[in-house]
Amino acid sequence: MTTPPAPQPNPYGQPNPYGQPNPYAQPNPSSGAPAGTQAPAYPGAPAYHAAPAYPGAPAGWQPGAPFCRSCGAQPATPVTFRNHQGLLIVMRFQKVEGPFCKSCGTSVLRQTTTATMALGWWSPFSLVFFSPFTLIWNLVAGRKLAALTPPGPALPGGSRLPEGKPVLQRPAAYLAIAPLIWAGWVITNIITHA
Repeated sequence: MTTPPAPQPNPYGQPNPYGQPNPYAQPNPSSGAPAGTQAPAYPGAPAYHAAPAYPGAPAGWQPGAPFCRSCGAQPATPVTFRNHQGLLIVMRFQKVEGPFCKSCGTSVLRQTTTATMALGWWSPFSLVFFSPFTLIWNLVAGRKLAALTPPGPALPGGSRLPEGKPVLQRPAAYLAIAPLIWAGWVITNIITHA
């Protein structure tokens, strides 16, 4: 077993020239490391300094945990939502990535799913392959969001997205019926005239 390297001096542990306390120079009482040192660079090394709290962070803020990309609230989870549009010959794929809290993620999920249900069925490949895959992908991402607890307060400068109506209560979601009726009509004509 090798000996870990000796702690190096912390370049940020210098006194603040403005007379304010420097949080990086304070020792972490639980580690026993002297002030002005940093953790040795080896895997599993203890952190000698507690992470400073985000200025204005609400109570319960967890440094290092993901936070919502829209409102900054926690808890959040990294998810990707997809949107597909089939335009007869051309197809368009979009995705929205990021850690989202339950509220903001639900808003993005409803927007992308509604757009896919409205505009995703207008080409043959979209009708058969891409739109169903996109809807299943969003369903799986929605389950990750459902496992989260309600978010805490938004950070200063963050804005929580409105969840809006559920997908099946939005009129645009029912535009998918038109290409499905058309596909059924085509299949029926092929079968009856063959």
